[in-house]
Amino acid sequence: MRLSVCLIVKNEEEVLARCLSCAAKFADEIIVVDTGSTDDTVEIARKFTDGVYFFEWRDDFSAARNFAFERATGDYVMWLDADDVITDENCLKIKELANSDGFDMAYLPYATAFDNDKPTFVYYRERIMKRSMNFRFEGAVHEAIVPRGKRVYLDAPVFHKKVKSGDPLRNLSILQRKIARGDNLDGRSKFYYGRELLFNKMYSESCAVLEDYLSGDGWIENKLEACVNLYHAYTALGKEQEGVDALLKSFALAPPRSDVCCILGERAMKANDNDTAIFWYELALRRKPDIKGGGFINLDYCGFIPNIQLCVLYDRLGERQKAIFYNEAAGADKPDSPAYLHNKEYFKNKLN
Repeated sequence: MRLSVCLIVKNEEEVLARCLSCAAKFADEIIVVDTGSTDDTVEIARKFTDGVYFFEWRDDFSAARNFAFERATGDYVMWLDADDVITDENCLKIKELANSDGFDMAYLPYATAFDNDKPTFVYYRERIMKRSMNFRFEGAVHEAIVPRGKRVYLDAPVFHKKVKSGDPLRNLSILQRKIARGDNLDGRSKFYYGRELLFNKMYSESCAVLEDYLSGDGWIENKLEACVNLYHAYTALGKEQEGVDALLKSFALAPPRSDVCCILGERAMKANDNDTAIFWYELALRRKPDIKGGGFINLDYCGFIPNIQLCVLYDRLGERQKAIFYNEAAGADKPDSPAYLHNKEYFKNKLN
């Protein structure tokens, strides 16, 4: 089986060679589609492949990615971003999977935030597709492919390692221009529009959009994330109760998620309601993340944060052995954490 790896790029001279060096280890064909670079991106791409094409940017990431897919000739197509990195071990896993056939879509973990080199924000993305199935991306921003066919999950993470900050207004501007043209946003686009408004501190507008989104249909994972986003937007406006109500809406959609439990635990902790805070943080530890569910997972909320906070809480209550236990559990996740090391020294001095 032949595997085509497809990228869309613009002004990626700082990272493109790093990504393509990884792709060359498992790809039978590399397709690079440039959307308007003014640096050495195209020249770097041509060192790795003859498959360099040009696409006039039209405020639509799906259109550009689909153009790249259309140029591929392999049995399978895989997408990457220019700032993605894959270890040698995982390059081998990808090559073995592509040679195996027998699937229509392969999902790989996508790590987009790190504590040093340890991934903290991880979720599975559709990554490799059978070309004959004619899969297509949808969505002007945060583009995705609707799943169908036989799906497999491969434990071969793709690390998204940026070296420069992007334009924080890029996605928001694309969606706003779409609205200005009279285009209606579907539910998924509405969810991401609300998030982009939040990220750009347009809190009132974010609340209105997210409330509207939650009143309609949508993917459960996006709905759960919308509840958390709505909490942050309301609290930024000083509307604490509305924020808590937004979090509680998530309980009607699914069992409590660790991030929501930690937010409620933090609120109780600040109010010196230690028993309630302990309840929420201990529940956060029991709620194991479903990484393959496709939702955004911040692994810190599933381990390090509740453990380090429970250490503080049990120390407040004078239950030193429990406090030490939770601190050591936090240290198992992050042995170099200043908070863990400070607590460790604190308990050492107390015991002496």
